[in-house]
Amino acid sequence: MSTIKNTQPIYKFLVTLVLGLFIQPAIAQILDISYMSSGGKLKPLQAIMDIRHYTINMDVNIANKSIHGNTIVTLDLSKQTDTILLDLVHLLTVEKVKVDNKPATFTQGDDKIYITGTNFKEGKHLVDIVYGGNPPIAVRAPWFGGFIWGKDRSGNDWISINCQKEGGRLWFPCKDHPSDEPNEGVEMNITVPKGLIVAGPGLLQKVVTKNNKSIFSWKTNYTISNYCVVFNIGKYIVAKDSYTTINGNIVPIEFYVLEEDTVHAKKVIATKIRDTKILEKYFGEYPWVKEKIGVAEVPNSGMEHQTMITFDNKFTYQTIGGQEYSANLFHEYAHEWWANKVTNKDWAHMWIQEGIATYAEALCMYELGGQEAYNEMIANHKKSIKYIKPLVGGEELSEDETYAKNDIYVKGSFFMHSLRYVIGDAVFLPAIKKLATDPATTYDNFVTSTDVEQLFSKAAGYSLKSFFDFYLRTTNVIEVSVKEVGYQQYQIKLNNYFMDLPFDILINGQKEKRIIGKEGIKLKSNLPPTIDPSGFYLKKVTIQ
Repeated sequence: MSTIKNTQPIYKFLVTLVLGLFIQPAIAQILDISYMSSGGKLKPLQAIMDIRHYTINMDVNIANKSIHGNTIVTLDLSKQTDTILLDLVHLLTVEKVKVDNKPATFTQGDDKIYITGTNFKEGKHLVDIVYGGNPPIAVRAPWFGGFIWGKDRSGNDWISINCQKEGGRLWFPCKDHPSDEPNEGVEMNITVPKGLIVAGPGLLQKVVTKNNKSIFSWKTNYTISNYCVVFNIGKYIVAKDSYTTINGNIVPIEFYVLEEDTVHAKKVIATKIRDTKILEKYFGEYPWVKEKIGVAEVPNSGMEHQTMITFDNKFTYQTIGGQEYSANLFHEYAHEWWANKVTNKDWAHMWIQEGIATYAEALCMYELGGQEAYNEMIANHKKSIKYIKPLVGGEELSEDETYAKNDIYVKGSFFMHSLRYVIGDAVFLPAIKKLATDPATTYDNFVTSTDVEQLFSKAAGYSLKSFFDFYLRTTNVIEVSVKEVGYQQYQIKLNNYFMDLPFDILINGQKEKRIIGKEGIKLKSNLPPTIDPSGFYLKKVTIQ
């Protein structure tokens, strides 16, 4: 997701103010989901449930800003239970439920569906839920999610969905926790007025048009995060091309662009092709070769929706090294590797996807503009760190508890920069590619910070746990003291020592690399030495 400053306190103030003024019922509905946040502690009734597949059949009534249909959830229970628990926002009303084609008793409350009436045996079950209503309307998409019922400049309907913060329950019944994705994918059959186009994840199977309505059937071949199970509707033209991956696979490129913006399609597709080559160089083959490289133009800032990232930067670009670059387009695309392929099993470790996707931008700067462009971006990340909370503040946290700070982006990126210096390019670059390509850390296998640390430690040949803990689980910086202990003699120590670290040091104008350990080091210099002149660390230097 694109970066944003922490606006939550202001947002909650506005919620209170607006509701206090009783402006209109629709506003109350919009603001009614401010408390919702995906993830958190996994509920025992859901810990015994493994989601295998979702089939979503949905009729979108644009005039009424409502949806109606059913979702079929295929799941495996690890043991017998008297209750199946799924999540669905309370603004949508459940009408009936069947389990294994038999009517089931249910209650709905607190954004949950409790399905009871019998003992559900261990093994596979199909849960069919019919529901509908007016889904939440987005306040500030994509950061505060919901539906946007908009119009393009020509007056055509233009609808988007975003739900990373709130989770997929914002519009379909699901197990709303990052640790479980539908391993056998998702099918969506979305009905819209004739003349509009539905952009979705995976591959378009068919379009059936009758009675002034069109049904777009989308299907994924891969596991997919709940918040990526979304669709966008517009008066789209599909601009197409193809890309041959680093491993020789041919992948279709599809850009769902508004009719009025087709003049921009060629540049967007060319940018995607170039960016794919950069990302494949560092992180391996494009992850979704069985599907597509997809982009959909939407009326909000971009999101990393799997195989159909969304994009709206008004088609403006920066010039880097003589080439045009879109931060919005690149960052969300990097998430196809970091979020969609390498997925955190707990929002507590969200820095993995956001921090490394942000670091990928610095790598792109290097490819387009050289070392100077890379250094400039890293310096900007460094000065943007707020040190409000640790990147990892515990375990089993909600998206809100982790996301409400910019540091998961910029400190996460700078951490990768520091780690690269500590272990060197010869170790770092193959290791980060392994993280993005190893079956143990990708697709159906989710990761935590410990998994990432152990992978890099194994690559380095020694434990990096202390380094990871310092950067991820504290807000500290490295405290370095430089003390004159004799004529042109200096002692350099790390006052909050946690492991032996390499440092570049300017000694008499010459840069040398030294390892500073628990006891520190002594050196001779005509002038006070300069520690880490290129800024590879978050540090505070005290000269005594």
